Amino acid sequence: MRAARLIRMALLVQSSPGLTAAALARELAVSERTVIRDAQALQEAGVPIRSERGRTGGYHLAPGYRTRLTTLHPTEAETLYLSGLPTALRDLGLSGAADTARLKLSATLLPSLRAAAESSVRRFHLDAPAWFREPSAPELLPELARAVWSDRTVQLAYARPGRDGAPPRRVNRLLEPYGLVLKAGVWYVVGRVPGERPDPDGAWRTYRVDRVTALSPAPGTDEHFARDPSFDLTAYWQDHAAGFARALLRATVTVRLTERGLRLLPTVADPAGLGEALASATAPDAAGRVTLDVPVESQDVAFTQLAALGADMEVLAPQSLRARFREHAQALAALYGAEPQDHR
Repeated sequence: MRAARLIRMALLVQSSPGLTAAALARELAVSERTVIRDAQALQEAGVPIRSERGRTGGYHLAPGYRTRLTTLHPTEAETLYLSGLPTALRDLGLSGAADTARLKLSATLLPSLRAAAESSVRRFHLDAPAWFREPSAPELLPELARAVWSDRTVQLAYARPGRDGAPPRRVNRLLEPYGLVLKAGVWYVVGRVPGERPDPDGAWRTYRVDRVTALSPAPGTDEHFARDPSFDLTAYWQDHAAGFARALLRATVTVRLTERGLRLLPTVADPAGLGEALASATAPDAAGRVTLDVPVESQDVAFTQLAALGADMEVLAPQSLRARFREHAQALAALYGAEPQDHR
């Protein structure tokens, strides 16, 4: 741990010459006395660090003691500083490593490029979680990330959600974890069961990390697995996400829309089924209305989504949903048909 702190101290002094012992103590979360001892240790290790007194004093490295990345373009330096999500790095337990990496980059850049790189941090912040949802930082995520980095087979216990209100079921699974994905603030692990070959039938598995309740080295197996070099995590996730979104749409609602309703449909319908819905549209009738079948997750979800279209949408089927809209319209008519009472 001290070795990492010494490296960090040297990088801080190289990137920001003139830092005082007090400033270094704050950055390193140690006492000023520890900073002085660490400076002596660096000198003994051959790092030419010295402390100077006066208005321009502080800690400095000997002139010329640096390695410069002179071939970087300013735009490239800016991009490097945006190469990670702060919340994702924190969840993975890598925020400290990322801070050190940025210090190394800053310390080795020419002053002009260093200013370009640091300006991106002041202009952009990448926030992965969705609105109205607490960020998910599962307790076992860092350990699972280490298994992903080292290609290590694990045994995990997973709380699979029950159907129709049933309690979750505990599932034990051996898994070769190939990658981690952060989607809208939720972490997923992608892998395969040892001995199974990836195929269209779904040998690749995807689990929500916050539902993993236990994690341990896989017993009775070779600890490290041979990674399939053909596996593309990005391509897999894109296909999986599209298929998952469409699989959620298990019902269909037939609606009649005005021209305005058709324009507004993309603002309320599920994107995964929108193309299919528009492809089913009939030719406009004499009033300019079209009839189409909209894939939906359920009648409850459809009611919430389609109600936003108001009188520009009429449900034709199923009859149970049409009846629900009729009751809703009658309730609104009764509410707004009378003058409001003064409750002041």
